[in-house]
Amino acid sequence: MTNPFPARSSATPKGPPEDGQGAAVAEKEELALEPPKLFQVVMLNDDFTPMEFVVLVLQEQFRHDIETATQIMLKIHHEGRGVCGVYTKDVAATKVELVLAAARQAGHPLQCILETA
Repeated sequence: MTNPFPARSSATPKGPPEDGQGAAVAEKEELALEPPKLFQVVMLNDDFTPMEFVVLVLQEQFRHDIETATQIMLKIHHEGRGVCGVYTKDVAATKVELVLAAARQAGHPLQCILETA
């Protein structure tokens, strides 16, 4: 039976040359990564969507507690708009779509938009 592993000769050492020629040091380039841009999810006031529905959406979609959701709803009611949360672009766009879908399903004209933070 033949040996599948050929014998190595120890006469020729493997390693860097002794004269220093051909040895190279690779320097790591540091990439300047920027944090992702953030976007605000903003709910707009209308005269038809019930306040209770807005509070419910703020609790379900944005995970606000009842007190915070009520404060945001009152800000929307009095100032015409209110920030529901700040997220990366993909997450914020998904939140906007979920809010609009919930409003459509419930038959309310609630509007929600995306803005740069």
